[in-house]
Amino acid sequence: MPTRSSSSGRVTEVAARIAAGVADLPKAEWDACTGPANPFVSWDFLVALERSGSVGETTGWQPLPLVIDDADGRIAAAAPLYAKSHSQGEYVFDHGWADAWERAGGQYYPKLQIAAPFSPVPGPRLLLRDADAAPALIAGIETLVERNGLSSAHATFIAPNEVPLFEAAGWLIREDSQFHWTNRGYACFDDFLAGLSSEKRKNIRKERRRAVEGLEIVHLTGSDLTEAHWDIFWHFYQDTGARKWGRPYLTRAFFSILGETMADKVLLMLALRDGQPIAGALNLIGADTLYGRYWGCSEDVPNLHFELCYYQAIDVAIARGLCRVEAGAQGGHKLARGYAPEPTWSAHYIPNPGFRRAVAEFLLTERTDVQRDRQWLSQRTPFRKKN
Repeated sequence: MPTRSSSSGRVTEVAARIAAGVADLPKAEWDACTGPANPFVSWDFLVALERSGSVGETTGWQPLPLVIDDADGRIAAAAPLYAKSHSQGEYVFDHGWADAWERAGGQYYPKLQIAAPFSPVPGPRLLLRDADAAPALIAGIETLVERNGLSSAHATFIAPNEVPLFEAAGWLIREDSQFHWTNRGYACFDDFLAGLSSEKRKNIRKERRRAVEGLEIVHLTGSDLTEAHWDIFWHFYQDTGARKWGRPYLTRAFFSILGETMADKVLLMLALRDGQPIAGALNLIGADTLYGRYWGCSEDVPNLHFELCYYQAIDVAIARGLCRVEAGAQGGHKLARGYAPEPTWSAHYIPNPGFRRAVAEFLLTERTDVQRDRQWLSQRTPFRKKN
């Protein structure tokens, strides 16, 4: 697929191609573009989604990875691209846009999505071994939209350094917030607590004591993970997924493949009562960040969710010397647990001028509200206020 890319005022033609899936592309070449930092765009993670049937034609997530090759035929740039027939599993909500476009007589779906499916995790979406290939990669996505008469393309949870790249191409930028915990060089959990107000410090200690009373917490990673553990966690995940989304996004097979191919990047925390698991939290380990992803339980224990998903994650980040814990989308309750609001971004390509104008006006108003809310929340973190 030839695309036209403009750089420094000169227009050049670049060849981009679409694969049937990430599994059809060489693992080493794909990962050379992603780098080691973020596991959610790695070949192993995206292929686990494909091979498990978590993404594919029947799911509304059709893989269409877009790649640009260098002169030697190796992948120089890639985008984890999907054709979407709905807006589920994205965590950047455009249902109102879809409704408005279809009420005006348009067809919003299928649309293109550049994303790590089901993962509200900021990270690279333009996967670049050659940094100069970014404009061509973006142009390739635009060409795909225009040649197929699609309504739009959306790159969700883009890395901060990708914002100017999409802006330069004329994409609309949307801003939101997540709650992240930052490691300020703490040696232990008590070091973290020492920076909190007295009241919050006491509340957290009380929550932790009550949450684990009569329980044992175990951490499993690497070769310690077994199919029996995935059977247990699948039960937890199904319960949470059914309550949150109507049906779980991921198949049972996904967790087995994850354990086979990415066990060293998986951290499963289980709460045991009399040796039997009653709750679990699944995390992925990045180069400098612990990513909390899924949680579930078979017994309702007050504060156990906070313990497994937030406090245990902080313990792990400190022990491993990680810079951050990112515990997923939403959740104002994270604020009192030391997780502060941080900006996140997405980029949107809308070729229709009228529709683009309406969305741009909406985003301008929304951004003001998001920034105001984040400022308000930032003033209400549990950390001691400096005079």
